[in-house]
Amino acid sequence: MPGKPVCNLSKLSKQALILFSLAGATAHAADKELLDILLANGAINQEQYDTLIERESITGEDIIDQPRQSVPMEVLDEERINKAVADRLEAQLPVLASHESSGFRLETRDGNWRTDLQWRAQTRFTTPYRSDPRQIAAFNAGDQHNFEARRLRMKIGGHGFQDWLRYYFEVDLLPSRDVDDSSAAASARVIDWRIDLAKWDWGSIRLGQWKVDLNRERVDSSGRQQFVERSIANRVFTMDRQIGIQLRGHLFQDTPADMRYFAGVFNGEGRGVNNADDNMMYMGRLQWNFLGRDLSFRQTDVEYTDLPTGSLALAGFTHTGSCTRWSSSGCGNLDGFDRPADAAPDQYDINQLVQEFAFKYRGFSAQQEYHRKRIRDRVSGLRSELTGGYMQAGYFFHHLLPAVPEALELAVRYAYVDEPNAVDLSLENNREELTIGANWFFAGHNNKLTLDFSWLDIDDSFLLREESDNRFRVQWDVSF
Repeated sequence: MPGKPVCNLSKLSKQALILFSLAGATAHAADKELLDILLANGAINQEQYDTLIERESITGEDIIDQPRQSVPMEVLDEERINKAVADRLEAQLPVLASHESSGFRLETRDGNWRTDLQWRAQTRFTTPYRSDPRQIAAFNAGDQHNFEARRLRMKIGGHGFQDWLRYYFEVDLLPSRDVDDSSAAASARVIDWRIDLAKWDWGSIRLGQWKVDLNRERVDSSGRQQFVERSIANRVFTMDRQIGIQLRGHLFQDTPADMRYFAGVFNGEGRGVNNADDNMMYMGRLQWNFLGRDLSFRQTDVEYTDLPTGSLALAGFTHTGSCTRWSSSGCGNLDGFDRPADAAPDQYDINQLVQEFAFKYRGFSAQQEYHRKRIRDRVSGLRSELTGGYMQAGYFFHHLLPAVPEALELAVRYAYVDEPNAVDLSLENNREELTIGANWFFAGHNNKLTLDFSWLDIDDSFLLREESDNRFRVQWDVSF
């Protein structure tokens, strides 16, 4: 018809070639089905269809060799052809592949098997201190300007047999080390491994090794933080990764009584260490979602929580052993206390409590923790009490002032720790942190740039001196 756009069929013929190659040249029933699709979508005419259907088998070249014809564009619906081809190919594949926020996903059609694979890089520049100074001497030790691959992680998770039988592994691929450390300190290590039997929301069982669900700041992934790193309170009060078993559940969902509970028993020796005696670590946490909506363990409100959502929690643990602190490296000691290798297996009784608050609403987020930790040295009889905590808040000011970029979040944090003096445990040191930060979210937490500036202060009761200094950090965190 004059004046109407005409499309030649070379592109469609190539599709037909691919389609017939995948279907196989000897399955006549499949040939007829595919010819029906091509006829219905105008790729071939009735005469060509009748010619081809009489053959015992058909290849893509048979379609290519058919006489070319000009077809009005209105007859041709390429999207329908592409969809038909895609639907047929997808129906023949036993495994579905996609990309989710948790990484690349492979999943069987029946939903009983799934694997998510993700790797993550966190690169950082810090000046003049790589970590939090804990003693005045650290302020006078000389500046340190440092580039660091702070975290390089591989994460593998999913479920098998049933969707409620879940698993998760996390490997730290290349931990950074100091110049005087053994190369073994930078070797890859499995930091998380766990299995969840989560058939019912009201009660599930987790066993393995993971960051125990004591407090939000530590359980929040380092890739879901509001600042470059956790507060100065984290090192002193974290329970960190332990090996054990835990009962956990979500009760009274979507009601004013909405709550989560956690109760567990662990070795108490930290990551990857067998228990040295018959003393176990016992913990519990009760979280009330007081607005009837569950609040996930991640900082900032980049997701823009449309309804106000908050939680209040109380948690604690008790343990007798040789550790006075824990980290992703395992069992360790606070300043002034014996190293685990030098301490008796049951030297320290530790009891700790934490109160926690968190809230999110329309780009605003806030959270707070207060910790109280008591340590009794069973050898010397000395009792020490440590207190500390933090409060922080952030906001996407674009929601208030449209001229502010939508991807930008500004935040502020205050933290403090009151702890025994490292020289004389009967005296007390006071540390404070004030940090302002900014996040630029390229793709939520999976691709973001963070910078923060901190004022750090130490009041040493033994030296009768107080000193402070500043620190600057910038970090790019990306997950694939």
